[in-house]
Amino acid sequence: MNNVIAADRKVIVLLLNDKEYSISVEHVTAIEKMLHITRVPNVPPFIKGVTNLRGVIIPIIDLKRHFNLGDTEYTDRTRIIIVSYKNMTVGMIVDEANDVLDIPESVIEPCPDVAGAAPAEFISGVANLDKRLVLLLNLENIVNPLSFKDEIYGA
Repeated sequence: MNNVIAADRKVIVLLLNDKEYSISVEHVTAIEKMLHITRVPNVPPFIKGVTNLRGVIIPIIDLKRHFNLGDTEYTDRTRIIIVSYKNMTVGMIVDEANDVLDIPESVIEPCPDVAGAAPAEFISGVANLDKRLVLLLNLENIVNPLSFKDEIYGA
């Protein structure tokens, strides 16, 4: 028997407005409680500023604001997910980061256009897990260095 089984995607599940989104664990370097954020002038509203994480200055974005889902109210469950993608490290503020899942490739479907969801360019697919839908985030479009790196660092 030489059956080929599609690999699972291991993801971190995060919450934004009680909806589940996910990021591949291969890009997540840390999950932190809220840190002190230093504001940076003249940046888009979704960029909250920068923080010093163990000696490294990291830009911080509010993922809900980036997706036009409102402002994040900080609670004891609010987290900053530190992600690295193509030589860029960014912190993303989320309501919660609460689960690690193995998602079979066979349950991932293309993302339909849904009113009130994150913009389609930020979603790479939807995992249909019985009665649970998890949106897969497209980090390339979220953490695109061209979208805000020059504004933060003044380049």
